[in-house]
Amino acid sequence: MKLIVGLGNPGKQYEKTRHNAGFLVLDELQKLPGMKKWSLSKKFNAEISEGSIVNESIMLVKPMTFMNNSGQSVGLLINYYTLDPTKDLIVLHDEKDIALGTIKVQKDRGAAGHNGVKSIIEHLGTQNFTRIRLGIASDHPRQMEDTVNFVLGKFSMFEKRAIKKMAEDAHTHITDWIT
Repeated sequence: MKLIVGLGNPGKQYEKTRHNAGFLVLDELQKLPGMKKWSLSKKFNAEISEGSIVNESIMLVKPMTFMNNSGQSVGLLINYYTLDPTKDLIVLHDEKDIALGTIKVQKDRGAAGHNGVKSIIEHLGTQNFTRIRLGIASDHPRQMEDTVNFVLGKFSMFEKRAIKKMAEDAHTHITDWIT
């Protein structure tokens, strides 16, 4: 089984924010044929959707712990299913240093200031897993001067189109990663 974890914050006030790009991309991936509806797992404190891509079992995971504690859910899942993070885990998260709509795939890298990734590294005891960094940067750098307000701001109508593109690109990468 492969875990595909999207990072974000639970709750209505965060639903369409830039910081929830990981959740938003997973919502698009969950629409793929054969994926089950989201269900809340109290055991893992996460919303989960199961299915398969190219005959490999996958689990889409949205930790409900808030961003800065994402590692709690991920650690529980990795340990419960006895998975190897280096081969069985992809984490999707927002990245304000990458152009909107662009993704960047990395493996075995530090958190680079992202608290959700930092939490996962702390709970797993390794940074050796794959990350798909989802670009949310604005064309107007002044908008990003206040990082907290920027990432917790909602996507504009124009920006929302970028989520679908990132989901398509992420799906392509995930399929390649599995095969």
